[in-house]
Amino acid sequence: MLLAAILALGLPALAAPAGAADTPAAPQPQAAARKVGYFTQWSIYDRNYFVKNLDTSGAAGQLTHLNYAFGNLNAGGKCFQVNQAGEGDAWADYQRRFTAEQTVNGTADAYDQPLAGNLNQLKQLKAKHPGLKVYISFGGWTWSKNFHAAAATPESRAAHVKSCIDMWIRGNLPKIGEPQGGDGVAAGVFDGVDLDWEWPASEGGPGNVVDPADKQNYTALLQEWRTQLDDVGQELGKAYDISAFLPADPKKIEAGYEMPKVFDLLTFGTIQGYDLHGAYDPTTNHQSAIFSPDGDPSPEKWSIDQTVKAWRAAGAPNDKLVLGVPFYGRGWTGVPNQNNGLFQSSTGPAPARYEAGFEDYKVLKAKAGSFTLHRDEKAGFAWLYDGTTFWTFDDAAEITRKVEYLKQQGLGGAMVWSMDGDTPEGELMTAIHNALG
Repeated sequence: MLLAAILALGLPALAAPAGAADTPAAPQPQAAARKVGYFTQWSIYDRNYFVKNLDTSGAAGQLTHLNYAFGNLNAGGKCFQVNQAGEGDAWADYQRRFTAEQTVNGTADAYDQPLAGNLNQLKQLKAKHPGLKVYISFGGWTWSKNFHAAAATPESRAAHVKSCIDMWIRGNLPKIGEPQGGDGVAAGVFDGVDLDWEWPASEGGPGNVVDPADKQNYTALLQEWRTQLDDVGQELGKAYDISAFLPADPKKIEAGYEMPKVFDLLTFGTIQGYDLHGAYDPTTNHQSAIFSPDGDPSPEKWSIDQTVKAWRAAGAPNDKLVLGVPFYGRGWTGVPNQNNGLFQSSTGPAPARYEAGFEDYKVLKAKAGSFTLHRDEKAGFAWLYDGTTFWTFDDAAEITRKVEYLKQQGLGGAMVWSMDGDTPEGELMTAIHNALG
């Protein structure tokens, strides 16, 4: 049944959707379910979202894992640092000096301290929240193209992993026009790595190489990471983890991942539960429905349940599958006033604060008074519509619904892209925490 109401966020938890019966229930997840969040390197600019905000919102005390996005690879597949638009931001990573108001510990950074920037703030956050694990995430949509070179040969794999361990695990940062940097200055910041290769042996962002050999090379790359992390862990007296961001599309799963070998090497994998549709499609649709909605005109009929079933059928263990949820919405404009805007044509992406067709949850909430909220409680998704502009998004009620689904399926937790989309009070993260425990 479709419900429409004037937006009232922070609704109570809703019952499981009727379609939940379509998927057999699995054992409940372990009590220590993972709560994983991505903190983006660039959030400290236009969004004015700092590592400190993870603490003041309460999120740092609720998360089990925090992924710092992203580290880049050069054309040879090695980790590197640079201050160059589109290539790297050493300034944000470890050079920017934050004011006392911007730091976790309330002390202003000194001009010449060896480590500043986001990495120093992550170090302060870990000191305040010692149970929080922090991973460095490599790649992402924009920076995945050089994974192909990194994974191509035994020699390239070894060189890739060594370069990344030297920089991000051992903390050896180059000095680039600022006092910050030096051997070991960032040691101890990271507890593991997150590989966000989008996608091995499948199309992804511009320049991504599509090579069928990368299905096997991806496994070999994970094995090289496991071997070298075990070696450095034995040296340093610490166990290091490996996670990976994994696709929603069953065809990409088949093309790029040797199963179940991949999960033998991963601590856990986060699966894409969002961006199933967006303004890159001409027709309005959901971006994160649990089940494929009635009347969906798209040929693929994307849904979270479809993705979970595909990974499970491939041999992924339930407790290592972590479901990704969005703290943002995707929107279209020029949408005819039919069917409350759902499954309609559009003239393009909706205007937005940071990127056309993409809006943070906190921004959508602030401007939602002129919209009407609609829900498909059977499929499990929500949208806003004002007669011409359509936003598909998750509020606290839909986030709670997704957590109830993943618990029913026995999955290993929830992942967030990305933490800067939440309200200052951490409304959506609190919904995850309360529902997941």
